[in-house]
Amino acid sequence: MHGSFKTPGGKLVHVDFDLTDGRLVNVVVSGDFFLYPEEALDAITASIEGMDSAMASEQRVIAIAQGLHPDTTWLGASPEALSIAIERALSDSDDNRD
Repeated sequence: MHGSFKTPGGKLVHVDFDLTDGRLVNVVVSGDFFLYPEEALDAITASIEGMDSAMASEQRVIAIAQGLHPDTTWLGASPEALSIAIERALSDSDDNRD
């Protein structure tokens, strides 16, 4: 599944994942945002891996934010933007169900 969101500043955040037993797995986060340190992307991905697809948006944002080290700088994206990309991917999958 794939979802994208273009932030108000014009940066893109993408998320790709598989859905297994209602959980997000094989998560890949990408985009044209800036992240320092770069290793913070691993923490962002880990905060989503295994996440319940039925989780409320607000809870998803909190989970992503809690996965970030306080010294992380994330320019051009945010936990909210990534949550929207996830929601879009999940919505697309709902639209394609028989």
